[in-house]
Amino acid sequence: MRLLRYSILPLLILGLWWLVTRGGAIPAILLPPPADVGRAALELFSSGEGFRHAGTSLLRVFAGYGISSLAALTLAAVLARSPKLEAGAHVVLESLRVVPPLSLIPLLILWLGIDEAPKLAIVVLASFFPIYLSTIAALKAAEVRYGELADYLALTPSERLRHVLLPGAAPQILTGLRLGFGYAWRALVGAELIAASSGLGYLIEDAGALMHTDVVMVGILTIALLGVGLDTLYKRLIERLVPWARTEERK
Repeated sequence: MRLLRYSILPLLILGLWWLVTRGGAIPAILLPPPADVGRAALELFSSGEGFRHAGTSLLRVFAGYGISSLAALTLAAVLARSPKLEAGAHVVLESLRVVPPLSLIPLLILWLGIDEAPKLAIVVLASFFPIYLSTIAALKAAEVRYGELADYLALTPSERLRHVLLPGAAPQILTGLRLGFGYAWRALVGAELIAASSGLGYLIEDAGALMHTDVVMVGILTIALLGVGLDTLYKRLIERLVPWARTEERK
């Protein structure tokens, strides 16, 4: 029943897509029929090209996301313990946050070249702030909620962080990590549309230049399916690692 419930809307969209393209109301160059997209996907992935582009994008996003997660968690843990230091860093961090990462691509190419470094930088910049902001807010909330308990137990600062604050803040931190991955995935594909010679974004851009709309649709659908699949896996991982997160979510 759950599978059926989740499948109703995609099946309705697929049926509407088939009806619109079957009647010829929209030219195939603008919206190819589902059968053409299916054949293009079969050719693309049977040749290995689709797997190559998807694998390249996944490696980039995991590398950049790992860097940004480590940096954001470390900085949030440091600044959450020092309000004065946080206030001093606020202007700089807020200025960087409001600048769209894709607008920095020309500078990043000049500074870092045209290899993998600019794309990793875009992923880091896009995913850093959702993780940082959720982590520092979660640590502050945990301090308010459980600070008296930590004082009563006479814990050292490291014990306070490890045994009280992090477990209390874990649900919100993990949610921020989940959001950060979504931002990283979208930013990477955007960067690949502009400056790349491989990856799903490059596949879409190259196919669009050649007017291969069916391949463009394959690339878009691959991005969507991978994004949904990874997000689902991450949600399951959160529920397994932090089972009390489900209780917090219900509250």
